[in-house]
Amino acid sequence: MIRSEQIQNAAHLWQEHLDSEFPAHLRGVEFEGIDMVTLDADTAGCAYTWINNGGALDPERRRILQTCIEDLNRVIPQINDPSGHRYYQRLHRLALLVSRALDTK
Repeated sequence: MIRSEQIQNAAHLWQEHLDSEFPAHLRGVEFEGIDMVTLDADTAGCAYTWINNGGALDPERRRILQTCIEDLNRVIPQINDPSGHRYYQRLHRLALLVSRALDTK
């Protein structure tokens, strides 16, 4: 997949994410010490930066993104509510798309 397609796919998922409401019942919730609002904000911030920088991400945000992916892998199985599960699954797909694009650069 060429870079422009990766960015376009990520931008589509990003727009879906923006159009979704944060699951209110997950505000203030932590799983294994991982705050769900912070996880959302950190992951989204990395994806947004990558999209707006034309597929580039600085080393610090790359590290943050990898941590977010690991955290998403840990918390998603613990989310019982279907809407919350969908919300974080989409965020996970977005993070993986960005991460894989960085790996192929």
